[in-house]
Amino acid sequence: MQQHYGLSERQACRAVGLTRSVYRYHPRPDRDQEVITALLELAHQKPEFGFGKLFQILRRRGYGWNHKRVYRIYCALRLNKRRKGKRRLPSRNPAPLAVSLKVNECWGADFMSDVLWHGRRFRTFNVVDDFNREGLAVEVDLNLPSERIVRVLERIAAWRGYPQKLRLDNGPELIAIALADWAESHKVKLEFIEPGKPMQNGFIERFNRSYREAVLDMYIFQTLAEVKEQTEKWLREYNEERPHESLGNLTPREFLLSYNPEISSYGW
Repeated sequence: MQQHYGLSERQACRAVGLTRSVYRYHPRPDRDQEVITALLELAHQKPEFGFGKLFQILRRRGYGWNHKRVYRIYCALRLNKRRKGKRRLPSRNPAPLAVSLKVNECWGADFMSDVLWHGRRFRTFNVVDDFNREGLAVEVDLNLPSERIVRVLERIAAWRGYPQKLRLDNGPELIAIALADWAESHKVKLEFIEPGKPMQNGFIERFNRSYREAVLDMYIFQTLAEVKEQTEKWLREYNEERPHESLGNLTPREFLLSYNPEISSYGW
C-alpha cells in the first residue's frame, strides 16, 4: 500500500473509512468446527429438542459460546424445527393452573397408549409431581386395571411419601372403588378435571407430550421389554439432565435439591 500510494496503513484506512482491525482480519474456516461438532452430536442424540434446549444443554456441559454464535451455526446447519401453528380458539378466560408450593402437594396422573410393531396396543400410566415437574413413574403394560394403579401409587409413596392431592381425569381405572378406597385410607384428595378440559391437568399433559416425542414417536418397538427399557432411560434423563425453563433452567432433581438440600438420593 505504501509503495503504490505513499500512504501508511493507518492513513489509508482512515481515507476509506475502514478500521485497521477489519483490514487485518483473516477468517479462519475451522473457527466454528468445535461448535458444529457439538451441535450435530447433540441434535443427533436429542432430535426432539429445539435451539433453546440444545443451547442450555451445551451450557450445562461447560461450553461458554455466545448464544448468537451458536444460533447462527444452528441455522446454517438447518437444524431449525418447524414451528407448529396454533389453532384459533374462541375467546375465553381460563383460570391459571395453580402451581404447587411444596413437594407432594399435588401429583398429576394420566394414561397414554401406543402400539407395538405387530399391532398389539399397550398403555402407560404416568405420574408427575406438579411442584418440580418430576416424573415419578411411567408404568407400561398391555393392561393397567385399577388394582395395578394402586400398586404403582404405593410404590411411589414408599420412597417419596403420599401426596395431599391427586389430580386426574375421569377414566374408568381412575374412578374405580379400589382407587377411592386407597385415597380415603391415606387421606389423599382425588381431584377430577372436567371432561374435555385436559389443560386443567396441564403439568402431566406437558410431560406426556415430551414422553411421546422422545420415546413413543421416536422408536419402533417390537416388545414391551424394549418400551420399558427405553422409558426408564428417558425418565432418568428427564429428571436429572433435561433443563426446564419453568424451573429456571434447572432439572427437576436440581430444583428439588435447591428446595431441600438434605435430599441426597431418590431414597430421601
